[in-house]
Parts: sequence; structure tokens; C-alpha cells
Amino acid sequence: MQMEFTKENIDKAAQQVWNHGKEHSVWAFHAPMGAGKTTFISALCKAVLGVQENISSPTFAIINQYQSPVAGTIYHMDWYRLKSEEEAIQAGVEDAISNSNLCLIEWPEVAPALLPENSLHIYIELTGDDRRVIKIQ
Repeated sequence: MQMEFTKENIDKAAQQVWNHGKEHSVWAFHAPMGAGKTTFISALCKAVLGVQENISSPTFAIINQYQSPVAGTIYHMDWYRLKSEEEAIQAGVEDAISNSNLCLIEWPEVAPALLPENSLHIYIELTGDDRRVIKIQ
């Protein structure tokens, strides 16, 4: 699946991605810095999954937890500051991934061995000033 989106239609794009990938519990977001990983995750959580809490980047916390009337407990992780798989395990990411809750992971390249085989891989690319292309594998 591949589609283009802007901030104006990000909620619609998030709904389409959810419809395509909701059977997966681990979503790995691959994108360069500033491409909109957290913005897309925020749209997914708020507009599609009904999360009421503020959605923010967990860069310093490593893991944020939200409650959704649609998906239950959601773990939003940012592995950018982690330096190794061992550090990721010590931060508790393995525990979050091993349960059946939805896990949305930014910067999964830090510890790819921790991702289950059936993880949904989402690639966001910048294509213009406010345009992004999202590819799902």
C-alpha cells in the first residue's frame, strides 16, 4: 500500500493505514528526522483510535502509554536515543512489544532484532513542502 498525504488530509490517511494494518500489534515507523512520524502517530491515535490524552514524542521518556476506546492500551515508543538492543531491553521495550497491545515505534532501526516477524513496517518520505508519501510493508 502506498499513498500521498498532507497535514490537511492526514486523518483520512491515518484511517486508511489503520484499516490496512489493524491486525498487526507492532508498527515500525521508518522515516528521516522531521518527516512527520510523531505527527502521523498523533493523527492515528486521536482521529482514528479516539485517544483523549495529549500525544507527544516519547524521545526522552522512551515509552508513552495511551488508552484508546478502539485499541485498548497503546504504547508509543521512540528509540532514537537508545544506543543498542540491550539498552532498549533495559528501557522496557521488550515487555511492551511482547504483549498483544498496539505498539507504535519510531526509529526501530536501533534494535530491529526486537521486532516480531509480523511487524507492520511503515515508511514515510518527504516529497514536497507539506507532502509525504507513506508506504506500508
